[in-house]
Amino acid sequence: MAVQVVFVHGIRTSATMWRAQLEYLRDRGVAAVAVDLPGHGTRLGETFALEGAFVTIDRAVREAADAGPVLLVGHSMGGLLCTAYVGDENRPPVDALIAASCTAIPRGVGLGAYRALARGFNRLPGRGQWFTDRVLAGTLPLETRQDFGAGGYAYDAQDAALTSLSILDLLAALRRIDVPTWFINGQYDQLRVNEKLFVSQVPDSELFVVPRTTHLVTAMRPQVFNALLGVAIATLDSAQR
Repeated sequence: MAVQVVFVHGIRTSATMWRAQLEYLRDRGVAAVAVDLPGHGTRLGETFALEGAFVTIDRAVREAADAGPVLLVGHSMGGLLCTAYVGDENRPPVDALIAASCTAIPRGVGLGAYRALARGFNRLPGRGQWFTDRVLAGTLPLETRQDFGAGGYAYDAQDAALTSLSILDLLAALRRIDVPTWFINGQYDQLRVNEKLFVSQVPDSELFVVPRTTHLVTAMRPQVFNALLGVAIATLDSAQR
């Protein structure tokens, strides 16, 4: 059976952030789907809640599992949710995990500062979109520059999403993960703070740090991220032989 890939986006963005990865897999004949979480992308009118987010991930995973082994890939908030999901007490049908830009425990001062920053931007004219556009233009290659915002920005879901992350028991989840796992961070990613802790809790895990890359590793250096995606798929393929 062929490997199936499920992608989960980060906070404020949507499934469109995975365009480069979906194209890469399509060209190689690998089945893949990218979901929109509640309050994001095609579901901007909905309210974000953890339960709805996990239902969305679970539905996509179980549908994919009917066709083959599942590689679950999450970025930032999506990576934290995927980590918690794969490490749930009721083990889901996931055969491998890529958790990108998410090796930080979302609690305490760091989370509080992030929430305050997001609220501050929401009070700016145009919710500070001019600043976001300038950062993306200065850091992302032309071919991926539009992908993060193509599905719209989930301004109204940010605070609820950030607040909900604080109740995740990620350490317990990490200790329960028993599938091949790859943690992928950009060299200058602010969420690298607990990467060694994350790796130490998952026996069958590896850490890759992509040089000269920020938090937006999937879009800033898509060829490198796609190559690592290929490694994960090849690992699952070989496990079936």
